[in-house]
Amino acid sequence: MNIALQGGNFSQRWLKKHDQPRELDLLLLWPAVALLLFGLVMVYSSSIATAEGGNFTGHNANFFLVRHAVFLCIGAVAGVVAFQMPLRAWQQIAPYLFMVGVALLIAVVIPHVGREVNGARRWLPLGPINLQPSELMKLFAVLYAADYTVRKLPVMDSFRQGFMPMAGVILLVGALLLREPDFGALVVICAIAFGILFLGGINARIFALLTVVAIIGFVLLIWLAPYRRERLFGFMNPWDDPYGKGYQLSHALIAFGRGEWLGVGLGGSVEKLFTCPKRTPTFCSR
Repeated sequence: MNIALQGGNFSQRWLKKHDQPRELDLLLLWPAVALLLFGLVMVYSSSIATAEGGNFTGHNANFFLVRHAVFLCIGAVAGVVAFQMPLRAWQQIAPYLFMVGVALLIAVVIPHVGREVNGARRWLPLGPINLQPSELMKLFAVLYAADYTVRKLPVMDSFRQGFMPMAGVILLVGALLLREPDFGALVVICAIAFGILFLGGINARIFALLTVVAIIGFVLLIWLAPYRRERLFGFMNPWDDPYGKGYQLSHALIAFGRGEWLGVGLGGSVEKLFTCPKRTPTFCSR
């Protein structure tokens, strides 16, 4: 009888212990680790020829592999540090992080402060690395929108009190991103804000109206900017200019045509060798 009671108590303690939700979701962690390692292999496979033949790499075939691995390690350390912080702390510092992100977006568009490449000013030079504030803003926008939704939960049905303050913030960030310009980051940040507002319980009619307005706004931004319009049409038919705006997509299609779903094997691709003769794109697809 005592043995049975002890066994029952042990079972209850075991069930109580294992019924507690884990802070670390292994089902989410391991696929992320696998994707990072797979990406490391792909970076190495696609960069061998460029690294080995480039003077700026010292003809080191492992240059981009080592560089990418270093950044992965930095990201892993940052991830571990972020995981140690309780969610309450993230909520408390979310507005301050967002203000830091806005300050960085302002700094990047200042002449002689932000770095300009091919007509776009999106980077802050920090010695051996370049910081892209719009990438940080994507994370800060998630934190700020989540904190905003929690604080404004009682008035989320109100257009004036629930949506307008958030809309003003997003318009400010959007204006700075278009000044760089970085239209892609603007789309991502707007999608993040809209998604969190939807999950936060914003009025369905307001959300539907704002979605329509956002779509119309994005279409106008694309249509009124010739280079964005050309990129869209180039995406729809990259063969019109396979060595200009359609270069990346046309060669991606060639690569898929050669290797299909499983590819031609690590290091076996010819696309990274840039061996296709000009004006004969069909040569590489044979």
